[in-house]
Amino acid sequence: MPSRHVLKDDLQESYYHVYFRGGNRLRIFRDAADFEKMLHLFARYLSLAEVKNSAGVSFPNYFNRLELVAFCIMPSYAHLLVYQRQRGAMTEFMRSLLTSYSMYFNKKYKRSGPLFESRYKAALISDDSYVEHITRYIHVVPHDWREYEYSSLPYYLHQITDEWIVPKRILEQFSGPSEYYEFVSNHKQNKEFKDILRHELANGSEI
Repeated sequence: MPSRHVLKDDLQESYYHVYFRGGNRLRIFRDAADFEKMLHLFARYLSLAEVKNSAGVSFPNYFNRLELVAFCIMPSYAHLLVYQRQRGAMTEFMRSLLTSYSMYFNKKYKRSGPLFESRYKAALISDDSYVEHITRYIHVVPHDWREYEYSSLPYYLHQITDEWIVPKRILEQFSGPSEYYEFVSNHKQNKEFKDILRHELANGSEI
């Protein structure tokens, strides 16, 4: 097993499928404010302009080092697809993201101790032809995926836009949002590929 906090395959210009969940299957997103907090943290760390805290100190900014390509936040876990431009960026980004969320959650719910089951798992995507399928895998996680608020699907369908989420790399492989939506809608025909993705993620580096 890789050493804790060390990414086994830390490569620039590469895609990673990232997964994290609450320890002991803890529900880590309990109400709408918790989900919105995670979206706010995406914006904090991935927007073009640096964000400062109440003391005027800038939070880390990863805008030019990493792209968030897709995400789905569920009550007890989350999936992300990221494109790492610069080595080490994903590890730093995930440390910032999960540390900030843990501090928020523990303060809000008056608890202490680790929030997550390990830090997260990250699987290097060795074949770029998988990437569009991984976004589909991520987007259909919720049973009500067509209406689900806390995934990147609305960004792919051009219903919402934000600079911290970058669907362009995937949408360039389709004629437009309608074709992508049709592709996602056919997800039940791709069970074998889902099994491959689950296997790769299960064997990803534990960070």
